[in-house]
Amino acid sequence: QVQLVESGGGLVQAGGSLRLSCAASGCIFSRCNMGWYRQSPGEQRELVAGITSSDFTNYAESVKGRFTISKDNAKNTVYLQMNSLKPEDTAVYYCRATRYGIVTWGQGTQVTVSS
Repeated sequence: QVQLVESGGGLVQAGGSLRLSCAASGCIFSRCNMGWYRQSPGEQRELVAGITSSDFTNYAESVKGRFTISKDNAKNTVYLQMNSLKPEDTAVYYCRATRYGIVTWGQGTQVTVSS
């Protein structure tokens, strides 16, 4: 059973940076695709960045050049480095794991960017 625990959210001013972490248990990264999603009030949950088991990465157009997804296989942790944050990045950020077609979500962490 896969379990995900996110951390690192908070309040930051526009232009600032945050790093989110997602600690995964029950999911060997060589067999799991990982991703970060976000959801704002009244909006659908959207993909922010993904990293596959073979380390292929993809990003939403709105975050390209500002956000970086990475993973530490030894720590079984996925990171989302967020730079040059904008107020429109404000959302609850969720970590997602896909293992053998089964999707698991974390509980989410709030990111608030003030203008």
